[in-house]
Amino acid sequence: MTVVGVDGCKAGWIAVRRDPGAAPSAAVFPSFAALLDALPIDATVAVDMPIGLPDVSQKGGRGPEALVRPLLGNRQSSVFAIPSRAALYAHTDGFTTIEAWHAAHRQASAVAKATSDPPRGVSIQAFGIFAKIREIDAVLIARPELRRRVFESHPEVAFCRLNEDQAMRLPKKIKGAVNPAGMAERKALLCRQGYVRGFLDRTPPPGAAADDLLDAAAMMLIAGRIASGEARPFPDPPLADRFGIPVAIWA
Repeated sequence: MTVVGVDGCKAGWIAVRRDPGAAPSAAVFPSFAALLDALPIDATVAVDMPIGLPDVSQKGGRGPEALVRPLLGNRQSSVFAIPSRAALYAHTDGFTTIEAWHAAHRQASAVAKATSDPPRGVSIQAFGIFAKIREIDAVLIARPELRRRVFESHPEVAFCRLNEDQAMRLPKKIKGAVNPAGMAERKALLCRQGYVRGFLDRTPPPGAAADDLLDAAAMMLIAGRIASGEARPFPDPPLADRFGIPVAIWA
């Protein structure tokens, strides 16, 4: 079975793919739908993006976030709470100016506060991936059959589970810049899990960064664990949103 790990990137989505009997490959796609269309119909996909949206956001997030944070030690800040569906769809237009972007962020934050208990706004980091969350959400609403093939994961949770439930010691980034020591720690783990170092050291496809490639590589290993029945969902069994989309982080 083809297994695919996916991460969002500047140009869209980077996918690390392994077909039966073949070495992993990496490619960038402009949309999540285009990525899925390029795959066999039975491919298993693990993606670093929230799947399944709450109508009301509770303290700590949807449920999966609160369960995986204790596993991560100093890395738990990488798991942030997902606001309500209404907040995610509060502003879906493109932004022509930085002022428009900040205005949209304020609007989404106001909706998030009105649909959370206790009231909580939206961080700049979370707002920056809203469009990608909506992209996956739209695909899974329109094509329910994909819910058996497309699974949410998270890189730091993946690295922890692949490292015998020990969180990574070093951050991957420091103040937005790549941390070479943190990258080296993760590359070493991925090599222990079967990757060739040359693949991990390669220049990523245009539109993706080096850390995007590593995250997608970790997601591919989780897709393999899901396909083989080794992966565990947090929570177990998964929750579901009002569209019936499963809500769980798999690793």
